[in-house]
Amino acid sequence: MEKRVWKGKILPGKLNEYIQKHQQIWPEMTNALNLQGIHNYTIWNNGDEVIGYYECESLELAEKIKKELDVCQRWSEAMQGIMELDKDVETGNIKVYKEIFLHQ
Repeated sequence: MEKRVWKGKILPGKLNEYIQKHQQIWPEMTNALNLQGIHNYTIWNNGDEVIGYYECESLELAEKIKKELDVCQRWSEAMQGIMELDKDVETGNIKVYKEIFLHQ
């Protein structure tokens, strides 16, 4: 099982909209997450900061499937103007966080 953490910033005045979109997530979007093999997806919020965590069988396969699904593109477009993901300045890709501690 592979894990992914991402971080983002809610744009000013958009927190309630962000929360509402996730409370009313499209059924086809949850289906897309299932098709990508994504499980245990959780998003936390503190002020204007959001942090997401999920697990999947293969991050590479999940990304490949995500690019093939129209609903994922539509969801990304729906989130524009609401939040910005923390991206690597050099590559423009979402920052990858390295796990350094796990207690089970």
